[in-house]
Amino acid sequence: MQKLLALLGAKNKEEFVELFKQFVKFGLVGVSNTAVSMAVYYIFLWISPDLYMVGSILGTILSIANAFFWNDKFVFTGNANDWRSKLKRLGKTYVSYGGTSVLSNVLLWIEVAFFSVSKSIAPIVNLLVTIPLNFVINKLWTFKSEEATNQ
Repeated sequence: MQKLLALLGAKNKEEFVELFKQFVKFGLVGVSNTAVSMAVYYIFLWISPDLYMVGSILGTILSIANAFFWNDKFVFTGNANDWRSKLKRLGKTYVSYGGTSVLSNVLLWIEVAFFSVSKSIAPIVNLLVTIPLNFVINKLWTFKSEEATNQ
């Protein structure tokens, strides 16, 4: 655990407190991402239960755009603001969230198809896996500051 914390930039108590604050901010952004994703998902589920995967995928695409905007402005600050840097981070955001979204959708399908987990509950359970994984990926790769990369 100490190695992971050090890798995330928390080598002492003060850095741990800052990392924790950043994780809380990430969690707040995650609440808005979840609201966007779940709203789209449940709208499609309301239209037809057979459309649950369409709703999940479309909700994911929209929530990733939301995640990029707020993480870039609020959570992982200090990065370059030129268009090239922003587009690079946007691409990395879609790759990182896309990867965990694929994982979440595979888990959703397995949970619903093989374990008869409720289509309403399964996406919420999957957040226990994807939220911490997304934070680590975003912290260490997507929004890693250019200064830290060049050192």
